[in-house]
Amino acid sequence: MSLLERLNNDMKQAMKNKEKDKLSVIRMLKASIQNEALKLRQDLTDNEELTVLSRELKQRKDSLQEFENAGRSDLVDKVRTELVYVEAYMPEQLSEEEISDIVQQTIKEVNATSKADMGRVMGALMPKVKGKADGSLVNKLVLQHLS
Repeated sequence: MSLLERLNNDMKQAMKNKEKDKLSVIRMLKASIQNEALKLRQDLTDNEELTVLSRELKQRKDSLQEFENAGRSDLVDKVRTELVYVEAYMPEQLSEEEISDIVQQTIKEVNATSKADMGRVMGALMPKVKGKADGSLVNKLVLQHLS
């Protein structure tokens, strides 16, 4: 089942169950995917859909941080709820240990030896963990291994 089909089914179920928050997030995700498809003038591949979901997840996490810093507890609760629904459509996340192993393998593949090679490592690494790991955690682990 494609992501769009899954979103449509979940949207119908959310309507039946009168889950307003979930319905709102699903509609937002659908709209983002459809807008991206219109922009590219083609149906999205699974990888492109994952990119859209990752972008939406990152936006929510950034918003959460900003609202927490501003002391807006009303908005913090709303964004946390949205995060739960968006994360439900993401692939299973890799553990820190699994990411560390992939980082080490990639460093060996690109023959990286110092922090100057950070760009090459990240360029080779990110497609491997796309949607399965937080970019900031990956960045931190790469820095640790290159130090």
